Amino acid sequence: MEHASFSSHFETIDGVSVYYELYGYTPAKPAIVLVHGFLSSSFSFRRLIPLLTKDFSVIAVDLPPFGQSEKSLTFVYSYKNLAKLITQLIRKLHLNKVILVGHSMGGQISLNTAKLEPDLVDKIILLCSSGYLSRSHYGLILSSYLPYFYLWIKTWLARKGIDGNLKNVVYDLNMIDEEMIQGYMKPFSDDKIFMALTRMIRHREGDLSSEDLRSIEVPSLLIWGEEDRVVPLNIGKRLKQDIQNSTLISFQKTGHLVPEEKPEAIHQHMLQFLY
Repeated sequence: MEHASFSSHFETIDGVSVYYELYGYTPAKPAIVLVHGFLSSSFSFRRLIPLLTKDFSVIAVDLPPFGQSEKSLTFVYSYKNLAKLITQLIRKLHLNKVILVGHSMGGQISLNTAKLEPDLVDKIILLCSSGYLSRSHYGLILSSYLPYFYLWIKTWLARKGIDGNLKNVVYDLNMIDEEMIQGYMKPFSDDKIFMALTRMIRHREGDLSSEDLRSIEVPSLLIWGEEDRVVPLNIGKRLKQDIQNSTLISFQKTGHLVPEEKPEAIHQHMLQFLY
């Protein structure tokens, strides 16, 4: 699919190479920053991006170690540090008051960004955002220091394969095709991503608490799939209670991968929320 004035870039931030894409980028349009979820990349927004470029400058980021960003073995993969990467990229692009759109884990990164630098964020749109997850179990963190632990992660992820994992995150299985499988599988051809994921297990500090969420005043739109088996709708309802200036909508017969499943509907609700 053709995109308006597309360009791709690498930027070194905090010692790690971060890949991002610009679509329809101009200072005259409000800027939307797309933040993907766990084991995903900017590829997950491929159906939503073309709908946004008429009205917005779109920045799609690959969070390290995912997508085309560096699979660094020195970076500290905490949510706070990932949020700092987003804020520094916003500043490097000389943006002001961006709209953050975060899917799944990307929702937590977006919320962390708003908590860290509220003046940089105009509004937040959370797509099946993760919430209320605690830090990894202490035993798992200790195990991550064992030699070749990354091979266990690789084996664990390979049990269902990309096809099996996609079946867990979409409602309509007919939408899974070869292009989709290849797009989500591509970043996992390098074993370094499993080594980096080992570090993420150690560093991820858990999701924001209810107290932290209640401190976020940025207007927020929460969008959910009612058949989401990964982050159930009750998480969205709980986030709605804790984020004071928020609205929750949900789609029937929709799973976790809402940017792929309902791009047109999401686009319409975004326009109503933002204008």
